[in-house]
Order: sequence, then C-alpha cells, then structure tokens
Amino acid sequence: ASALVLLISLALGGYSLLGHQQQQEGPPHDAMGASSSSTDMAPWPPEGNTLPFATFAAGCFWSVELRYQRLPGVDKTAVGYIQGKVDNPTYEKVCSGQTGHTEAVQLTYDPKVVTYEELVTFFYSGWHDPTTLNRQGGDAGTQYRSGIYYHDEAQRKVAQAAKAQVPNAVTEIQAAGTFWPAEVYHQQYLEKGGRLGNAQSAKKGCDDPIRCYG
Repeated sequence: ASALVLLISLALGGYSLLGHQQQQEGPPHDAMGASSSSTDMAPWPPEGNTLPFATFAAGCFWSVELRYQRLPGVDKTAVGYIQGKVDNPTYEKVCSGQTGHTEAVQLTYDPKVVTYEELVTFFYSGWHDPTTLNRQGGDAGTQYRSGIYYHDEAQRKVAQAAKAQVPNAVTEIQAAGTFWPAEVYHQQYLEKGGRLGNAQSAKKGCDDPIRCYG
C-alpha cells in the first residue's frame, strides 16, 4: 500500500500536464534551440537490458517521461512513436496525423521495486485524462491518444482490469507494435532543460510540479 501511496503522491505533486496541453500552440516542440527537423534518432533499447518493458501514451511525451523517470523502480526511459503504419517516422510526420503513431514513453523497470500493476495504477492516477478520445487538454490529434501497449499476456490482463475501473475510459489497449525512438533532442527533454533551459529534477521520489516547457 505504501508504494501505491507514493505513486499517487508523485502524480498529484506534478499536476501540470493538462496546463501544458492547453498552452501548446504555434511551432512544434523544439529543445534548447535544436532544429525540429533533425533526424538523429535516439538509441533504444538499452544495451544489455535484461529488465521488462512497459509502454504508455498519455499526450505530449515530455511530461509523461519525466513522471516515470521519477518513479522508484523505473530504470531507463525513452520517448518515441508507436502503433503506426509506416517505418522510421519523424516528429513532423507523426504530428501530421498521417502515420497513425502516438507519442509514447517506453521504459524498463525492476519488478522487485515496482510492479507492472503499480505502473498502470500510476498511469490512471489523475495526471492525464483517459476519457477524452485523441485529445489531452489543448493537444488534439491521434498522436495524443491515451494508450497502454502491453508486452505479454500478464500485462494485457493488468491493463484491461485497470481500465475497467475507470468510468468512460477510452484508453487504447493493444499489443505493443514497433517502438521507434524519437529524435535525440526529445529524450529526457525536461530533465535537460526543455525550451527555456531550466532543468527539472528526475530524481527518484521528486514531487516538484512539472513545467511542461521547462
């Protein structure tokens, strides 16, 4: 029970994701002056990884990643694109809505520290709206849909059971397709300083409010 309390506390302590969604207009995400047309994709999965994967989509992937970075038991994270119909998608192509991908976070975790059920409980703990189809706040489009992408049958059962407890949830629950890591400048974006160059803590257990542009 104490682990779940910590997860909920971390979620509510940084409850500013939807505020970012409402503010997001104009040019696409760009990190610290980096060009959004860069095609340098991040390396993933982690070399030598032996831990299980989990994959979640909940709107703009910057804040979603930082939230999971802060969770004890989460080892590595990457933002990227999943459940689409074309190979090697870029940020611009995904934002066009023509590729079918959603912005997602894929992570590895130590099940001795945090269970998959706890990761899913955290997903539904109030920092994104799983009842809006293809929208989070001011961000609209299929790339912002709520989704849980499972990696085995046990994960599927946990995800479906959790969704069933959320009234009117429209979260997409599907077997994880190919995960394409996003451009390097998107990775750990808020921890590195975001658009304003003001780094935010990814320390385990941190409950500082999340500023979605940095």
